[in-house]
This record gives sequence, structure tokens and C-alpha cells, in this order.
Amino acid sequence: MPSTPTSLIGRSLVEGAAQGPLLFADVGLSFWGGVDPFSGEVIDRHHPLSGEHLAGRVLALPSGRGSCTGSSVMMELISNGHAPAALVLAEPDEILTLGVLVAQTLFERSLPVLCIGREAFAALRGKVFARVEGAGVTLFEQVPETAGQTLDKALPSEKTDDSIQLNEYDVALLDGQYGKAAQVAMRIVLRMAQLQGASSLVDVTQAHIDGCIYTGPASLRFAEQWVQWGAKVRVPTTLNSISVDQRRWRELGIDPALGVPASALGDAYMAMGAQLSFTCAPYLLDSAPKVGEQIVWAESNAVVYANSVLGARTLKYPDYLDICIALTGRAPLIGCHLETQRKARLKIELPALGELDDAFYPLLGYHIGTLAGSRIPLVLGLEQRQPSLDDLKAFGAAFATTSAAPLFHIAGVTPEALDPAQVLEPDVAIPVEKIRLQDLLLSWRELNSARDRRVDVVSLGNPHFSLGEFAHLARLCRGRHKHPEVVLAITCGRAVLEQARAAGHVAVIEAFGATLVTDTCWCMLGEPVIPLAAKTLMTNSGKYAHYAPGLVGRKVHFASLAECVDAACTATASGRLPAWLAPAVPLENLAHA
Repeated sequence: MPSTPTSLIGRSLVEGAAQGPLLFADVGLSFWGGVDPFSGEVIDRHHPLSGEHLAGRVLALPSGRGSCTGSSVMMELISNGHAPAALVLAEPDEILTLGVLVAQTLFERSLPVLCIGREAFAALRGKVFARVEGAGVTLFEQVPETAGQTLDKALPSEKTDDSIQLNEYDVALLDGQYGKAAQVAMRIVLRMAQLQGASSLVDVTQAHIDGCIYTGPASLRFAEQWVQWGAKVRVPTTLNSISVDQRRWRELGIDPALGVPASALGDAYMAMGAQLSFTCAPYLLDSAPKVGEQIVWAESNAVVYANSVLGARTLKYPDYLDICIALTGRAPLIGCHLETQRKARLKIELPALGELDDAFYPLLGYHIGTLAGSRIPLVLGLEQRQPSLDDLKAFGAAFATTSAAPLFHIAGVTPEALDPAQVLEPDVAIPVEKIRLQDLLLSWRELNSARDRRVDVVSLGNPHFSLGEFAHLARLCRGRHKHPEVVLAITCGRAVLEQARAAGHVAVIEAFGATLVTDTCWCMLGEPVIPLAAKTLMTNSGKYAHYAPGLVGRKVHFASLAECVDAACTATASGRLPAWLAPAVPLENLAHA
């Protein structure tokens, strides 16, 4: 006898009706780097849904995580027919929801998005089939007889919310007085402001656009539509890494099927008035924001760095909302734009640590990101360590890979936590996580997915290399030469490359045998920069060590910059644990004795 279906009520983020087999996971998923935008396959090889296909299924996730480009991937999937039938979330996710809203606005295609809360979300585990209708979801333990029914999938109408306070400029934008592009952009900004619960908007002083990454034909159609509407940015705007080295993609052997549209996408954003920056590390530019500055930045590592290290104010803006805000100069006054929303919601206590190398900070960021989820952490135990800006850059990029939070605090280090009491709510108890060395060892092994000690490619510069990293690498490379069968490639921004060249670092690194690539980043690089025959990569980036197995289908060795250079010379990974992590092995053995 069939069991009675279970019905749950939540909050509809995007209205609609759909049904299908339920695909459930209790771990957040970054659509960028985690889902193939052309097939809908989950390619995050660390995720429990790895290998599953999303098309036609009701996808249930606690939230998204990781890259801001997830909205672009979602839009691409909706455009090409490989999107899930519906999305059911435990917590609201702005990145995935925005991708649906943009597809709805520009391409008249959509899917329902429903948020039901964490307690109700647990009831989805083990269910086989789901039907989403408006604010409700019905769960089945077996496929119902009505599974073949066609549900009403009419596009929802745009809602207006008079509770959002608009000034005269906002009203003029909505009325079309500044042109169609600004009008449509303002509509999208207000849709997101409504979903976020904002009561007003705030002026921003600058923008960093992540939507210039080519995820497929829809991403180019999106940008070219804005250009046709006469779009022009209203605040100084920089561009993230694009998907190719715009000056050298032909020389590097990139297929024109990618090179032509990816380069055209960068041109489209520059036609809107954005600067030719093409870097995923805009905080390395002279235009980096100051403490307290209200900005709109996308690119997850840049958002985290801006909030945490620079003390600027931004959300983890989804791709496409970034350009909409740049076109209007107005952002929802919500989240980390508000002082009250920048407080810590989790304390992290570190174990006793020995002498550290530069592999420590990306590993720690990666591990803390998994613990934090969407909570802003306060890290205790590094007060005397004085991590460099490059250490914090590596920490933040890895943290942003596994966390949905836009901000971290490190006691005694980051500007708002020099006095950690300033980032804690008075008289409010928050959870405490105590990290053990054995815990870090588990994350080390997760990032080190390669079993073959052979190294074919050493990938550096994710995020883009800084001048300090070029100096460090030059010291390690001086008087040496890489193995002839190893590719060592570094991605960086054009501005930093010229600084490194002027300082003499580039000559040393090129004499070592390295390849320098600008404009793009390892999250977009594949063959032939990575040779077809290459099986194993090595990197010092926690972010790339996580994404590479899914993005390029290769296993990875993760280690310090010095170990990467040694491996480039010998074509072999040493397999050594860093000295600060080695004590975890006897502790682990003792625990299993």
C-alpha cells in the first residue's frame, strides 16, 4: 500500500510548479566548478552527488557555496535545457536564485526555487520524488502515478514591494529616464532586494564584475543584450579574469570555439565602460577600496578579501547582479553592508602549532570553510603569527571555496578583529569549534587527491599571483631550471605582471622555464595549456586543489610553493607532510590503536 505523501510549506523565492525525481544532498554545492554548464553533470569530485545529472530532477541542497559564477552556470543550464526541474533549499541562496531570475527576465525561462528551513529540509532525506508548487513541496517515498502530469509552468509575474524606500533617482531609473539598460538593471536589483528583505538601497563607490567569465552561449547573449540596450556603468568598474588570455589565446593553442566568444565577452563588458583589468585579485590594483567603503564585488575570493582583509563592505554578489548594480550605482542595504551583520557567528580555536609554511593558510581556510557554512567565523590562535597579505589571500580563497560566508575574522590580525570583542555580540553565546591537527590532516589528504608521485603540471596563481609571490618564486627559481617534461604556468593580472617585470622577477622565472598567462585563471584553463597527456597536477592553491579534479579531470598534489618548485625540477612530488602537520600522524595512529 503506498505511503501518504508528506507536504511542507516554505518561502517561494521564485514561483512556479515542477516535479521530478528527488536528488538530495546535505552538503552545499558550488555550481561553478561543481556542475558542467553544458551537460548538467555534477563534476565536483569531493561532493556526494558527483557524477549525477541535474536535468529534470528536483535538486535539494542546504545552500549553494563557493563561486559567485554559480548564477551564470544556473542561467546557462536553464537556457540549454539541462537545469534541474526545481530547486529546494534549506537556506536562501542568492547566487543560484539570481541565475534563475536573470534567465526569467532575459530569456523567459525559469524554474521554481523554494526555501523551507533547516528543520524541514531534513525531512527530504530518503524521499524518492518531489512536487514543488508555489510555496509548498510534496514528498513521495515512491514515484507517484501522477509523475507524468504536466504542471502549469507559466512564468511568474514580477512583484513589486512598496516597503523598499526609493529615492528620486531610483524612481527615475525604474521609469526609464536613464535608458532601458538601467531600467531593467534596476528591476533586477529590486527583485533581489525584496528576496533579501532589504528596506532600502545604498550608493556604491565601485564594482568588480565576475560575469565576464564565459560559461556558454547564454553568458555572451546576456552581455551583448546589455550593450544593445546602451548599457554604461555608473561607478568605476573592474573586470574579473576572463576565460582566455585575450592577447595570446591563439598562440597558446586555445580552440577558437572558446577563444572567440570568451574574448568577445570581455569586449562586451568593456563596451559598457568597465576597465581592462581581467584579474580575480582586484585588491592588488591601485583602485582597491578602503576600510568602510561600500562596494559591489563579485568573485568569491575577492569578496572575502575585501570584507575581511580590507574592511570594505560588500556582499558575496552573484554574477549578473554585479553588473546590474554597476549600471545603477545602487545596491540592497543588507548583510555585510550593515555593521550589525558583520559579527562573528562561530568561534574557531586552533591547536598548538609549530613553525608554519605557506601551505598552512590555504589548508586552514579550506577546513574552516567546511565548518563555517554560511556563518562568519572568528579564528583564535594566530594572534602571534603575523600572517602576510599573501597568506590571507590564500586563506580567503580556500575559505570561499567551501563556505557560503562573505567574511572571516582572525583575532589580532584582520582589521575589525584586532580587538576580537568588537566582532562579538555582547552577552550572546556562539558555538565553538576546536580544530585538532588530525582534522587538518584529513583536509590535507582530501586536497591531495593524486596517488601517482609523478608531476606533469605545476599550476600557480589561483587567485592571481601578487608581486610578493613573484618575488618569492624568483628566489626559489634562481639558478635552477625546471624538468623538460613539466609545464610550470603562472596566471596573473596584467598590472602585476608589469610590476614583476620591472622588479626583475619575470626574467628569473622565465629563465627557470615557466610560462606566464594573463587575463585568465586556472579555473578556466584546460588543454592545451594542460597537455593532453598530463595526468597529475601540483599546486599551492587550496582553491584549485579542490576544483581541478572536476574542472580538468586530473588528480592533484597540494603543497607549499617551495615543494611546487622542487617538483617542477624533479617531475616528482615528495609526498612529505609539512613539519607543522607531521605530529598529526602519530596522534592519528594512536586514535586508531
